[in-house]
Order: sequence, then C-alpha cells, then structure tokens
Amino acid sequence: MTENGSVPNSKKTTTERPAPERRGELLATAAEVFAAQGYNATTVRRIAEEAGLLAGSLYYHFDSKESMLDEILSAFLDELWAGYDAVLAAGLGPRETLEALVTESFREIDRHRPAVAIYQKESPHLAGRPRFGYLAESQRRFEEAWLGTIERGAAEGAFRADLDARLTYRFLRDTVWVAASWYRPGGQHAPEEIARQYLSMVLDGIAVRE
Repeated sequence: MTENGSVPNSKKTTTERPAPERRGELLATAAEVFAAQGYNATTVRRIAEEAGLLAGSLYYHFDSKESMLDEILSAFLDELWAGYDAVLAAGLGPRETLEALVTESFREIDRHRPAVAIYQKESPHLAGRPRFGYLAESQRRFEEAWLGTIERGAAEGAFRADLDARLTYRFLRDTVWVAASWYRPGGQHAPEEIARQYLSMVLDGIAVRE
C-alpha cells in the first residue's frame, strides 16, 4: 500500500461495504482538502486525518486518491450538466437562457464549492490523463453553451453586436465562476440572489441612468 497508489486484491464483502452516507462524508472531506491544498500536495493520510480515520481505513472505502477526485469531479459535472441541459432544452430566448445558465451556475457553486475550486485549479493538469478525459469534453460543451447563447443574442438583437462574442464569453465565465473563491454556503445572500445581482450588473450596468 502506498500513499497515492491503490491496494491490490482489496475485495470487500457485503458486510464490509461502507454506507452511502459515510462514503459521501469522506468525499466531502477529501474535496475540502483537495481544494485547500491542491491535489498533488494532498496525501491519503491527510484526508484520513481530517476524516478521523487511519490511512489504511480510507483505502477500505476508496482504492486511491485519484478515485476520490474522479468521483468528486464527476458528481459535480453530472449535476451541472443536468441543470444546463434542462435550460438549453427549454426553448428560451437568449437573454433568458443566459440568465438561467448564470443562476444554475451559482446554485452549483453553492452545492459543490470545493469541487468547483478543484476543477478550476486542477483541470489543466488532469485533462491529459485518460481517466479525466471528460474534463476537456465538458469544457468544450460549456463554451458551446455560453458562447452560442451570446452569439445568438447578438444575432437576434438581444445583446450588443459591437462586442466581441468570445471576449464577452470569457468575461462572463470568469466573473461567475471566480465566485467559488469567496462564496460560502449559508451566507448573507442565497445563490439565486447573487445571480440576480450579477446579472443586473452585467446586463444593465452599475451606473445610474440619467
């Protein structure tokens, strides 16, 4: 057994399988540690200590820290895309689509803040690994959804056509997702209210109109 490797022949009996609730708790702990320290700097021992376990006991639940990271990111992206796909299938106008995508994004930050932080920090290094190939595909779909909505809005007269669509996309993307660096669940504003204020600033500006 190694800190970062797997445990060969670690078969579990029916009675040894962990309860789903405990597995979820351990993944939540691992996500917080990965987000705070970085994936490469985090050891299985560190995660186990935070969870109140011995390192060997954590291997009983997961075969490697890579497996934990995979589950954390997959769960976040699966939920994100379930929400995004529902928005994109709703047949809304471009402004309403953009508003719904931003709102769904803040809801996901609320639900999966550590996973969002991990995704932002680690994706460039992980995307080249076969196990995490889905990260590049998710990024492609994300750009297609947001950029396509902006381009459609400009073509239909909902958004300004004099702005570069890709630059606008990057501004909106970074403005929204950087919130994971400061947002904490249970704060002063619900995610929907933060989304509403962000959208008001982006779409209507902050200057008082004459």
